[in-house]
Amino acid sequence: MEHYPNVRSPSNRTRNLSHTSPLEVSLQAALDAVGDPIRRRILRELAGVPDWARACGTFNHLPVAKSTLSHHFAVLRNVGLLEQRDEGTRRLNRLRREEFDGRFPGLLALVLGEGEAVPPEA
Repeated sequence: MEHYPNVRSPSNRTRNLSHTSPLEVSLQAALDAVGDPIRRRILRELAGVPDWARACGTFNHLPVAKSTLSHHFAVLRNVGLLEQRDEGTRRLNRLRREEFDGRFPGLLALVLGEGEAVPPEA
């Protein structure tokens, strides 16, 4: 069997994933990550399912190329919003809500549309 150094096996892919702690993330990086509409859609969809129940491949309905979708997942992982793990040929996702809320209280609720709208001052 030939060895292809740039092709990662499923067991290697998990090992090569980096998961940033939200404690290491600046507010600006968090805002940049949640500012993109595709990433907000990913977050909203993940918020509605149990941990590890949604694979990356199930987001094929989003209007972006697969490579662009992979980039969006990497951005969310790099600001501590997602944790990913490989299970067979699938990459599963977990929204790191508790950890992210500990660092940026209320931000994710606003992004997900859960926060109450603040009426304008009279």
